[in-house]
Amino acid sequence: MQLQQLAYFVAVAESRHFTQAAERMRVAQPSLSKQIKALEQELGAPLFSRARGNIALTPAGEALLPLARRILADTETARREVQELAGLRRGRLRLGATPSLCAGLLADALADYRRDYPGIEILVEEGGSRDLVRDLARGQLDLALLIMPLHSTDPALVTEEILRENLVVADTGPAPRRPYARIEDLRDRPVVMFRRGYDLREATLQACRQAGFEPRFSVEGGEMDAVLRFVEAGLGIAVVPSMVLDGRPRLRGTPLAPPGLERRIALAHRKDVEPPHAARAFRATLLGHLHTAAATGTLPPGVDLLTRNPPA
Repeated sequence: MQLQQLAYFVAVAESRHFTQAAERMRVAQPSLSKQIKALEQELGAPLFSRARGNIALTPAGEALLPLARRILADTETARREVQELAGLRRGRLRLGATPSLCAGLLADALADYRRDYPGIEILVEEGGSRDLVRDLARGQLDLALLIMPLHSTDPALVTEEILRENLVVADTGPAPRRPYARIEDLRDRPVVMFRRGYDLREATLQACRQAGFEPRFSVEGGEMDAVLRFVEAGLGIAVVPSMVLDGRPRLRGTPLAPPGLERRIALAHRKDVEPPHAARAFRATLLGHLHTAAATGTLPPGVDLLTRNPPA
């Protein structure tokens, strides 16, 4: 089995067309077909069904596809890892983060990282924790910032909790008479709600249901930036992480009464593959940035550092 054969197989599986796959791989179509045939003979099973010109994966092809993608991703990681041994003068960081963390945590840390390692290519994938867990498992990310607990039992990930953050009620109205909001205060207020599958949506709905009511949505379906803009426009209130209100003077965040709601933020990577040098350097940069902020009192309100010692 050759890496080139796996690459050809993945190209056909994704395009469902031999000619288009050949163009994508910049190879003659007969050569690609010959390599696919050789791979099928070596594995002892057909990988594609070709009925009436329609290309579909067979059960053997379905089983091979995630493995082939991971092998190719790991090969690319190994190639770049060898390149990075030249003092991190070049390489690549593939980083995943949820939208709220992209908006409230990453920018300053990435600026520090870019200053120290200007030759590293930075690729940021923004998505929900479920999607980022999948991308980590497939080898498409080196490192990800996730919201705990994970809605996954995948044992192939290593997670390191680094921050605890309070959730607050974002509003534009007058300051409340008491320092805390109660989850019951959402009962009679219009609520701006995140899209389905969003971690904060599930946390808010669960808290409301435990209090015995269903919240009334004024707008539903946005990502983090859209939800905050809708609240700024006076369309309703929203339960959001405290850090995302930094730099938004039109919004006020009221903490929820103890025990309130909180979330934990973790760094995650695959257990079976050591993160490349570029990813390990970013972890050190991020933790150093957070420890400095904690020591100088500049962490966003409602955010606590969970790691005790700064990186060496």
